[in-house]
Amino acid sequence: MPPLTRAQFAPYLSTLPEWSVIDDRRIEKIFKFGTFADALAFVNKVGAIAEENGHHPDINLFGWNKVTITLSTHAIDGLSENDFILASKIDEI
Repeated sequence: MPPLTRAQFAPYLSTLPEWSVIDDRRIEKIFKFGTFADALAFVNKVGAIAEENGHHPDINLFGWNKVTITLSTHAIDGLSENDFILASKIDEI
């Protein structure tokens, strides 16, 4: 299956506030927290959801209060519907 085109993923992206598209191949969002412990707890929750869905994001915990989540479907080297589904589930945390 080929990656989604910009026209195909635009409707999905419009439902995800603050997520950015990078090179039309991945989506990314920076989450900020009040404490390191809160950021780490978020990372662990994202990890659990990713494992349940069999779709694993790149997670970067940096500084003491920021987490960057980057999603793409590596098998197709681009974006699939699954990336947007997982992003929505992450936003629900």
